[in-house]
Amino acid sequence: MPTIDCDPDAARERLAEAGVEIEAGNTDHERWRAERDGAVAVAYDDSVVVQGRNPTAITGLLSEESGRAHVYFDGASRGNPGPAAVGWCLVTSDGIVAEGGRRIGKMTNNQAEYEALLAALRAAGEYGFDEVDVRGDSELIVKQVRGEWNTNDPTLREYRVEARSLLEEFDRFSIAHVPRSVNGRADDLANEALDG
Repeated sequence: MPTIDCDPDAARERLAEAGVEIEAGNTDHERWRAERDGAVAVAYDDSVVVQGRNPTAITGLLSEESGRAHVYFDGASRGNPGPAAVGWCLVTSDGIVAEGGRRIGKMTNNQAEYEALLAALRAAGEYGFDEVDVRGDSELIVKQVRGEWNTNDPTLREYRVEARSLLEEFDRFSIAHVPRSVNGRADDLANEALDG
């Protein structure tokens, strides 16, 4: 049960900005309570106590220094273009913070990879992380985003610009290519979305 030393009023504002619903406390000592994805935050005078099955779902939003996450992404397309889906996963030292997968319509594999990257970066921002280490098994996407390879396709060029813009919102970021075996969870989530 983590206790975060912070200004409860500032923490409340950050939670509200992230769309977290905040309620009045249950006792005279509680200033407010908030719930998100299995985590419950309870504010006292100089701190916030986080409880529940998934405390990291809310701890990143409570303090100014919200920490670092490893961000994994993968896109899948059956056919090129064909039915496509994305998968992403946010991981900290506490384990998986959040993950997701969904169908995205008909796209090429590279478009699906970019869609997955964008979804993962947006999720990392929503969870309040200020540093991200992004990992994906698409060498093309990673090298285009890092500026090592040209992006001749106009659609992919737009994706690259948006990805760079989202990355620059973090205080620090890195992006690297990893083998599919390291990116297994994101890959599974994309394929489960396609199969579902």
